Amino acid sequence: MVKVVIADDHAVVRSGFAMIINFQEDMEVVATAADGIEAYKMVAKHRPDILLMNLSMPPGENGLIATAKIHEDFPETNIIILTMHDDEEYLFHVLKKGARGYVLKNSPDEQLVSAIRMVHQGGVYIHPKLASSLVREFVSQDQQADENNPYQLLSTREVEILPLVAKGYGNKEIAEMLHISVKTVEAHKAKIMEKLNLKSRPELVEYAIKKKLLDF
Repeated sequence: MVKVVIADDHAVVRSGFAMIINFQEDMEVVATAADGIEAYKMVAKHRPDILLMNLSMPPGENGLIATAKIHEDFPETNIIILTMHDDEEYLFHVLKKGARGYVLKNSPDEQLVSAIRMVHQGGVYIHPKLASSLVREFVSQDQQADENNPYQLLSTREVEILPLVAKGYGNKEIAEMLHISVKTVEAHKAKIMEKLNLKSRPELVEYAIKKKLLDF
């Protein structure tokens, strides 16, 4: 029996996926979580084979941050990302943080089930729409890739802070959300501006809108 934990901030989504998974004879949902912190606790408690992790969850412990922590502390649990984002940049980031699967929420039920089985058996599942992007990324190892796509140079924490800054949150508010110091927030913001070659907050907001980061 494949043991599964579902992490999503919407109860109706958790219930829907749980129904699909529990309908399978070889799968069982052993726990659910509403955010990254709770997901970590459920993984620590149940040690599931698979963790279905929503990428966009409340600030402070979203799916990207939680994925990195859980992969590091519980490598035996394979993580499959659930998201509405069909952007290759999100895909590259989560794979680098340890995810073994990337499934779009609007995928047919069969794709979710297939992803769980494939990852449980030691494989990697990437939504077909993004698979070609992944192939191109690994075929082309040119160092100019990072220069042409500076977003990939951002650290996990910088990826988390960028949309919060663009949404207008102040340093203190961000620090409280992420449980870090104001000085740390300021340092990350400076690094973000430097790596993305941005000179002002309006430029940062424009960048975030262009990259569709305000929904992240």
